[in-house]
This record gives sequence, structure tokens and C-alpha cells, in this order.
Amino acid sequence: MRLSLFRTALPRFIAASGLTNLGDGIASLAWAWVASLLTRDPLLIAAVAVALRLPWALFAIPAGLVADRVDRRRLILAMDLIRALAFLLAAVALFAALPLADPPATGLSAPFAFAALLAAATVVGVAEVFRDNAAQTVLPSLVPHDRLEQANGQLWSVELIGNALIGPALGAVLVAAFVPLPFGLNALAYGLAALLMAGIAGDFRPPQAERRGWRAELAEGWAFLRDAPLLRLLAWITGFWNLFHNMMIVALILHVQENLGLSAEVYGLILAAGAVGGILGGLSGGWVVRRLGPGRTAQWMMLLSGITFLGVGLAPNAWVLAATFFLFEVTGLIWNTVSVATRQRAIPNRLLGRVNSLYRLLAWGMIPLGLALSGGLVRLAEGPLPRSQALVLPFWTAAFGFLLVAALTWRALHRRFAALAETGRP
Repeated sequence: MRLSLFRTALPRFIAASGLTNLGDGIASLAWAWVASLLTRDPLLIAAVAVALRLPWALFAIPAGLVADRVDRRRLILAMDLIRALAFLLAAVALFAALPLADPPATGLSAPFAFAALLAAATVVGVAEVFRDNAAQTVLPSLVPHDRLEQANGQLWSVELIGNALIGPALGAVLVAAFVPLPFGLNALAYGLAALLMAGIAGDFRPPQAERRGWRAELAEGWAFLRDAPLLRLLAWITGFWNLFHNMMIVALILHVQENLGLSAEVYGLILAAGAVGGILGGLSGGWVVRRLGPGRTAQWMMLLSGITFLGVGLAPNAWVLAATFFLFEVTGLIWNTVSVATRQRAIPNRLLGRVNSLYRLLAWGMIPLGLALSGGLVRLAEGPLPRSQALVLPFWTAAFGFLLVAALTWRALHRRFAALAETGRP
């Protein structure tokens, strides 16, 4: 039964994920770039990114509880439709604000359009929490456990083609052509993804245990994660990686505009270079794990990620920055191959939603903190330092911060993966 699903439902599931990630890739550039057309204040620009990511801290646990109670396919479908509507409303609001005035150094040139952007980002962020948590619980129902690395690699490679290879470059072209256009196109992409999910047959409800109330069910999920030290360690490392990565990404928007003098189109191509690295990492992750073993792979990818953080701050031009992003995504995707497959194998299906949500609360809940720290750090540093230097300060902070995390957790990663190999318990 599962092998037949692997041949039929999985391609449709991957295609739907590819469309939503194309939308995510277009939006990854459009959110911040359009915000920078309304204001040059780094804190206000960061506020849009915070609105998009703060829901991971607020709704991760409810998303896990819901995913363990309902048909996960239908939950994914509903969240894609909600995101389609949010992007459509953002496109209408931006169209109403045209033509845009020059962005002020502080304050906003179009307060209503900025408020609509914030509201849409919040709705999209909340829906993304529920959708992504459900999607990670669906995949183990579509493929045998011994094919999880292969299926995850295929899924992430397709997602990266949309999210980071095609999406940002296309988003840059669309923003340059007509500001509301990327948001309107995203509405179409999410609507088509919902249609693909609607065509997947089957019941994707988790095995139903006796319902004991949400507190008892959440406690059951927490008890599993509490007794799984490897999963907790992977969650914390991923959380700090996300914190420092997002601290860097917010500052990067202004850095490439003001320090490197790059256009939206060139910035989109830099992100696309990262996507090529991510695709390579996704397709080769299973091979690397087989050669090095999961523990050693996780250690080296963590260390190399920290080094690439340094490269972003040192890159003098677009070519070097693109090469750095290529290596950055290779290491990140191979790390994901290890961490996600380990989690999918270790967590029982009936607990996948709850344990995943707790895991991702630790791993993704730190994203808004990184975004806020980035904007605040640049704002505070602008007085004592020239603006050009203040804009790169988040890069140095992220690099040294994550290299410290790597040094502190290096031995623990080896011990935990060795224990998993010996006992089979995470």
C-alpha cells in the first residue's frame, strides 16, 4: 500500500510543495524589498519579517495538537487557500497605494499599504505554521521509512528550485515591473497548490487514541521529547542556526543595496546561487550520510555553516557573495537531511504532530528574535559607527555566535548519535 502511494501520491504532494515554495521564494524577496520601498528604517523593515515568523513562536504548539486530531491533507489544503487570499488582499492594497513616494529615513511613505503588508505577513505566517507542521507529518505516511532520506531529498530539491532558485529571481523581476505583481502571482500559486492537494486520495488522519484533553495530549508529546536528548539537541542547534541566519538576512537587504550597490535582480540571482547549493545538498545528503554517518555529518555541516556566516560579511562583491550562499545552502540542506530523517524515524506516527510542533517551537521560535535583534543592532550601532559598518555588524555577530554553538555542542552530537546507534532510542 505504501509503495503504491510512493508512486502516485508523492509526486502530487511534491508538486504542491513546489508551488507553495515558489510562492515563498517570490515572497522572500518581495516582503522585505517592498517594505524597503516604503521606509528605510531597519526596525520597520524587520517588523514585516517578524510578523511573518513570530507565529512560529505563538502557534507551533496549537498546530501540533491540530495535526494529531484532523486529516492532515485537508489541513494543508485549507492553509494554502488562506495564504492565497492573504496575498491577494496584499496585492490589492499595494495597487491602491500606487504610485509610491520615495521612502523616508524614518516613518512611512504609505502607512495603509505598510499596515496591509504587516497584516498579510501575519496571516501567511500563521497559516504556514499549521501547513508546514502537517506536511512533515504526512511524508512518513507516503514513503517507507528506509526511503525517507531519498523522499526528503527529492522534496527539498523541488522546494529549493521554487523557494530559492526561481522564486527570488522571479520576485525581483516582478517587483521591478509592477510592485503588486508578486503578491498577485502568489495568490495564484497557492490556489493551484490547494487543487493538487485536493486530488490526493486517502485518509491522512493519525491513528486515533483515546482523547484526554489538549493538556494531557500535549504532556504526552512533551514527555517523548523530554526523554529524547538527541532530538532536543538537534532542535536547539537548529534554533540557534535560524536565529543567526535571520539576523543576517534582514541586514543583508540594506547591505546589498547601500554597501554593494546591487539591484533587486542581482540580489535575486545571489539567492538563486544559494538555491543551486541547496539542491546539491538535498540530492547528495543521503550519500554523504552513508559515507560519514549521521553524527559526523551533522558535526561537519554545523561547523562549515558557521564558516560560511563569516564569508557573507567578508564578501566584497556579488560574485563572492553568491559563491558563499552556494556553500551556505549545501551545508544547511545536508544538516536538514540528518535532522529531519532522524526525527521522522524516531517519533511514533500518532505523536508526530505534537512532538514536531514542540521541536519546531525550539527550532523556529527563535527566528523572530533573530530578526528583531538584527534591526535593533543596526539601529544602536548607527550612532557610534558609520551606517556602512553598522549594516555588516549582524553578520559578524551571527558568525561568531554560531561558531560558539558549534564548539559547545560538538562532543554532545557525537555522543548522542552514538547512543542512538547502540540503543535505537533518540
